Formats: sequence, C-alpha cells, structure tokens
Amino acid sequence: MSKTPFVVRVYGVYIHPVSGVLVSDEFVFGQRVTKFPGGGLEFGEGTRECLKREMIEETGQEFNVLEHLYTTDFFVPSAFDQSIQVVSIYYRMEPVGPLEFTISSLPFDFQLNQSQSFRFIPSASLGPESFSLVIDRHVGELLNIRAKVLHQ
Repeated sequence: MSKTPFVVRVYGVYIHPVSGVLVSDEFVFGQRVTKFPGGGLEFGEGTRECLKREMIEETGQEFNVLEHLYTTDFFVPSAFDQSIQVVSIYYRMEPVGPLEFTISSLPFDFQLNQSQSFRFIPSASLGPESFSLVIDRHVGELLNIRAKVLHQ
C-alpha cells in the first residue's frame, strides 16, 4: 500500500478592528510570499495546538485560537512540490494581550538575517490579490464577501 503525499497546514486569521487583517510576508524557496500566519502540522499534534505553536515560533506571542473558519475543499498541489497535495485549515485567532512583535507598514520589510515580517492589510482592501498562495487567495475572497455582507 503506497502512502498518499499530503501536507496539512494550519493558519490563523486575526482581524484587528482598526488595522485590518494580519499577514505574514515571507521569503520561501526563493520566492516572496504573502500569506496568513501559521504553518505545518507536526505528527502527534492537533490543529489548534499547531496554530498556537506556530504563532509562538513566528511572533514570540501567544494567541487564542477561536472558531474554525475554513478547511480546503478542493484539490491544491503544493506551490513548491506539485507531487504533494495541500490541505489547509483556518481558524480565527486573537492575541493574548497587546501585540508584542514588530508590525511593519511595508511589505517584505525583513530585518537583518530574517525572512519573515508581519503587517496589516486594511479590511477594505483585502481580497484574493492580497495573497500569494491559492488557498489563502480563496480565504481572502471569502473574508471579502463576508465583510461586504456584514456592511450591507
């Protein structure tokens, strides 16, 4: 019996009421990528536990993981290895206390020897074009639609 090559990614959506949606700008495999913060599920951990770990690793700050927003419901090959299928799970999240990590106003504002930076995209300008990866674009569109419905 052969193993099917899947990778599970877990991402957090933090929407600040004034600043907008938190995104991560990263340099991955030689490419500039704008995505939701989060990362890969490790063997033996649950999805919420994964997101909490990823946020501490990436920002040094704890986040509360709130409700589930979306799980990939269509086929997506990895942007970095077409032989691997990606399944992504998104949760709404919020920081425990005030933000304690650097938030830039510029995309890809990497500090010395870093390959990741964080910024907010105003909710009014958020859309699929705000993101680099296929599933994040889909979630960006869903958030855009949700925002329009809420403001009608």
